[in-house]
Amino acid sequence: MDRVEQSDDTMVWLRLAAERLSLVRYVFLVQIEDGIASAEQQSALEYADAVLIGWPSKDDDDAVQIDSEMAKDVARHMRLGEEYIDRFRQAERARHIDEMTAALIRVSEQVAEIRKIYQPTFPLPTFAEIRRVIQDEWDEAMGKIDVDASESQES
Repeated sequence: MDRVEQSDDTMVWLRLAAERLSLVRYVFLVQIEDGIASAEQQSALEYADAVLIGWPSKDDDDAVQIDSEMAKDVARHMRLGEEYIDRFRQAERARHIDEMTAALIRVSEQVAEIRKIYQPTFPLPTFAEIRRVIQDEWDEAMGKIDVDASESQES
């Protein structure tokens, strides 16, 4: 982390943030793929995807070169993200999916903040917005399962 902070290439943070979130997202997906993901788990994945979709490169017109103050903010978000990645790893070792879910959300939030610094005009949804949509879909799907179960028991 220190080597990156001292680099003259401030755009390296942009690539590093995306790579870190992509790895955590993939590990999370592998952990939950055998079961039916809860609304919270689905929301965490969707949020990570939303943060990563259309990730800017250093040559994109809407990606800004950051100054030293912005770089300090990016470094702070990277450090926080790494702390959450450590929590994610601990939860993975203990097989605590709910804790992994919470950590993925927090890592995604930190990476979203980094993206906002580099790409301030890109509209990013919040986790809460995604969670509301996923919860509505989940409730509707569970309602259909309950109705189907009730109808088959009546037969």
